[in-house]
Amino acid sequence: MKKVLLAFSGGLDTSYCAKYLSEDLGYEVHSITVNTGGFDAAEVQSIEARAKNLGMATHKTVDATKSYYEKVIRYLIFGNVLKNATYPLSVSAERMSQALAVANYAKEIKADAVAHGSTGAGNDQVRFDMVFQILLPGLEIITPIRDKRLSREEEIEYLKKKGVSFNFEKAKYSINKGIWGTSVGGKETLNSMGQLPEEAWPTQVTKQGSEEVKIGFEKGELISINGKNFSHPTEAIHFLQSVAGPYGIGRDIHVGDTIIGIKGRVGFEAAAPLLIIKAHHALEKHVLTKWQLSWKDQLAQFYGNWLHEGQYLDPVMRNMEAFLTSSQENVTGEVSISLYPYRYQVNGIESPFDLMSSRFGKYGEMNLGWTGDDVKGFTKIFGNQVAIHYQVTGSQLQVTGNHLPAGKAGKPETGNKL
Repeated sequence: MKKVLLAFSGGLDTSYCAKYLSEDLGYEVHSITVNTGGFDAAEVQSIEARAKNLGMATHKTVDATKSYYEKVIRYLIFGNVLKNATYPLSVSAERMSQALAVANYAKEIKADAVAHGSTGAGNDQVRFDMVFQILLPGLEIITPIRDKRLSREEEIEYLKKKGVSFNFEKAKYSINKGIWGTSVGGKETLNSMGQLPEEAWPTQVTKQGSEEVKIGFEKGELISINGKNFSHPTEAIHFLQSVAGPYGIGRDIHVGDTIIGIKGRVGFEAAAPLLIIKAHHALEKHVLTKWQLSWKDQLAQFYGNWLHEGQYLDPVMRNMEAFLTSSQENVTGEVSISLYPYRYQVNGIESPFDLMSSRFGKYGEMNLGWTGDDVKGFTKIFGNQVAIHYQVTGSQLQVTGNHLPAGKAGKPETGNKL
């Protein structure tokens, strides 16, 4: 009997795959669930029971939460990555960790094939396929839902015929939960207009008033919340989510470009990821130089986009991770944020590496490190090449019909001459 490893979530699609692979294709089906911080102990137990009831030869649950942080999330924090300045890559980032764990386990059990329940309409099919093709060359990839173009109703009817009695009632909203955020999909996200209603959000708003949280970093790594140290950053993320989530912070709808070329909308709530990224960015603006910030922004944007498109294994990603890690040497300190219902406010930072030190002057008030004559000389040299350009070429700059410098009569000329 050939052996297939199925990436198993316990939902309708992967339950269909389990029966189809074993009873229609004759495979010995082994399943794996990769927890990236979205399942609690009761949910893990329920998924394992479902795998057993579906007749899996074996089932394995892998807790990849810490490796997910160490291989992916830490670099999203180092780079302050928000896709389209909005979305913390909640789902796309975790799919990479899940695909990597599935591929490694497929090698371990010497599987003849690997399977997943992706449809043909989204990004996940590309992400899983690409990782499997690279790390499991030559291994067959089976995707029954995509290949057979099955509807939900067809899947349910098939399972009923196979004697599967799980409740597959379709939820009004599709929820995908992980440590780096929860995605929410529903009828409102299928169109270009409309917001998700209050009841659609998994975390309801139960806190009023305000409270301050202090987020501590050491060399860019999240280490503390309100002075409480954690043994691993994942614990700090969970704790911050429990504090900030009930304020309704981190809710939004992201509009982006899918890997397959169409636009897509998805709701998400990510209180902890958003606050961590904003706090980290605020700290960096104080402790990094202008050009460190500039190059980080450019590389981080590419890193986030390439990760979103499933290209985590591209060696250029390791090069950029090395740069991002190097940039964090002085990103140490504490950031104060005030939380309110549906919003937050960054109050400021404290860091031994703060470049906004009063020893060197106060912006707009007092200069301590230079004189007025220093500024006069600097300004002349700084603008020297541009001044030479205008003198040599005789160019006159036109701005909305007026030019600088003025015309021969000392009055603005008309036209758009340069």
